[in-house]
Amino acid sequence: MFTHIDEKNFPNMVDVAEKKVTVRTAIAKGCLHVPASLYENFDGKDLNSKKGPVFSTAIVAATMAVKKTSDIIPFCHPLAIEGCKVDIIFLNPTTIEITVFVKTTGKTGIEMEALTGVQVAALTLYDMCKSWTHELEITNVRLVKKTGGKSDYDQN
Repeated sequence: MFTHIDEKNFPNMVDVAEKKVTVRTAIAKGCLHVPASLYENFDGKDLNSKKGPVFSTAIVAATMAVKKTSDIIPFCHPLAIEGCKVDIIFLNPTTIEITVFVKTTGKTGIEMEALTGVQVAALTLYDMCKSWTHELEITNVRLVKKTGGKSDYDQN
């Protein structure tokens, strides 16, 4: 049975009124693969481009996306975001990893917010790096952990 389809086969938002309030967290990750030459612009903390500090801008974009997830994904409930942490690092000279941690206390999960944050951070990185090269690839966006609600999930 579909949860977002009513008895008339029309889309609808799931009713969470009877669900239990719990602390809910989610961690999502993703990667941007870049040419090794791009690493030359890394100062140990951030990539610096003509457009400004790349990682810092992507962190702000991810945080904004987390807060706006219900505006762009149908049937996502608006959530009070109680915590959001975005980490962006070079795993090696050709791979930038994005990690988004999100926390709330509520009746519905926060996985979509974490995944949306990763996607928007990756798109922001892409946008700010494309002046150097278009050899950029967003990959491996996934949920790695969630807590709260009916069940927990941990990819590790």
